[in-house]
Amino acid sequence: MDSQRTTDRLTHARAAVFAIFGLNGFLLALWVVHIPAIRERVGIDHAALGSLLLLLALGALGGMHVTGRLADLIGSHRTTIVFALMLSLTVVGPGLAAAPWQLGLALAVFGFANGALDVSMNSQAVVVEQRYRRPIMSAFHGLFSAGGIAGSLVGAAALAAGVRPALTLAVAGVVAAAVVGRAGPRLVRTEPPIRSSSPGPRAGYSRRVVLLGGVAFALMLCEGVANDWSALQVQERLGSPESVAALAFGAFSATMTIGRFVADRVTARFGSAAVIRYGTLVAAVGIGAVALSPWLVLTLAGWALFGLGLSGALPQLFSAAGNLDSGSPGANMSRVVGLGYLGFLAGPACIGWIAEATSLTTAMVVPLACVLLAALLAPVLTPTAPTR
Repeated sequence: MDSQRTTDRLTHARAAVFAIFGLNGFLLALWVVHIPAIRERVGIDHAALGSLLLLLALGALGGMHVTGRLADLIGSHRTTIVFALMLSLTVVGPGLAAAPWQLGLALAVFGFANGALDVSMNSQAVVVEQRYRRPIMSAFHGLFSAGGIAGSLVGAAALAAGVRPALTLAVAGVVAAAVVGRAGPRLVRTEPPIRSSSPGPRAGYSRRVVLLGGVAFALMLCEGVANDWSALQVQERLGSPESVAALAFGAFSATMTIGRFVADRVTARFGSAAVIRYGTLVAAVGIGAVALSPWLVLTLAGWALFGLGLSGALPQLFSAAGNLDSGSPGANMSRVVGLGYLGFLAGPACIGWIAEATSLTTAMVVPLACVLLAALLAPVLTPTAPTR
């Protein structure tokens, strides 16, 4: 009977983490599809919007920096609830902004909540994965991707119906808060890590943390490139219309989502290092096809392979960060997630600079180099396993 209760609690905890990941992806996508309408409402140009979006990024980095140790101190279940509620309540802020300074403030707070939730929910996901004693991290990230697709569709439908962004975001925030209220009590309670008085492996930015963070930087750089430049690359290289070029990101997103739901089974059979190594090699083939192909079908297939190859890699890094023997789980997670997020920010900018000097297709050598580097460093994951 006790065993059955434990199994039921664990099943509920897994469902709760699924809900939080899906909610996060949904709210972020809902904000993204409303960016043009919000920019028009506030009355700013592209340059000003870019500067304000930087505040979103800085807020996210701040949230990531603070939350790791906070999760270790009070438990990732508590920080997940707090920051999921904060994200739900602050998503409406950009929609209510009527002046640039208001939008900047709203984005900074929203970004902080998102960064803090990113670290918290991944830390909680590692705890649930440890209790399950088998890989389940990729599926959580699959729910994030699926939530993003749902948010995009809901946002597009609301815009087509002429619903004001503030109303759409407010309703979504209320629904999200209700989901958090339902899911929160089902999360796994965690206690502060026991600190040993005997000397052990050095905490902080240890060699393993730096290596995991470096691979996260490289892989999230690739995701950032696909998000911001895939459609434009197809349009510029092949002369495709915008409606057709948009299929590039659609192909990338679809295979990434599908791949994440499959990756846990692959990880259970072959291990995390194999998922990183062979996945990034598949991604290398994909981005290579993108750079070399003169045909639309092959280029779209390349973007699809790129997404499929990357799909299972990043979740394995976060799982490894939460299972390191040195340091504390929350602090390690915040460092690896933070370094990865820096890559996500740096990638699109780097591609833009190289494309200006050469061409956008030539700039694809950057993500190609990143996935090959990740394949080379894949053995860094070998010592960790969620079943320890």
